[in-house]
Amino acid sequence: MTDKRKAFLLEPPAAELPASLMFLRHARFRLLEDYFFKIASAVEAVDDEQVWRRPNESSNSVGNLLLHLSGNVRQWIISGVGGAEDRRDRASEFAARGSVSKAELIEMVKATLEEADAVLAEIEGECAAANSDAPLQRVCMPQAYEVTAFDAIFHVVEHFSYHTGQIIFAAKWLAEERVSFYDDRRLNLEK
Repeated sequence: MTDKRKAFLLEPPAAELPASLMFLRHARFRLLEDYFFKIASAVEAVDDEQVWRRPNESSNSVGNLLLHLSGNVRQWIISGVGGAEDRRDRASEFAARGSVSKAELIEMVKATLEEADAVLAEIEGECAAANSDAPLQRVCMPQAYEVTAFDAIFHVVEHFSYHTGQIIFAAKWLAEERVSFYDDRRLNLEK
């Protein structure tokens, strides 16, 4: 059940933070709290068959998108930024057809995000200890692209956001009124 009181905005920090720490704070919040909460709530509203339903063969199912997000986060943050071995099989993320339950998919994404969050927390600590954004400027090679850690993290947050919207759209289409995140009355600017 979606908790419509869940806040999707960060409170301002108690004290001013350098931009590098603000960026990492926001990236960690978006991935592990905001986007994951929305994805898990959306997937909860559909059944195992619907998770793997494709509107057509050139489109992906919610299940494929969850495998893809996990693979992308692992490749770009855990491996690319964090230095773990890159063992991603991107083609299998899109070829899968109903082989994993929705509960297993959500648990896999959660575990991947927690592992990525540990990498981000480590970089956050390095930035704080050095009082510098130099750790974000380190060059890494996710998916054979030479980018900075900052670029890799930004890519993952943006990419995750994009597919979160697709998953929510699909779940709303399949589950109709069972997917909702906001109390719409509170969003109107009535005086």
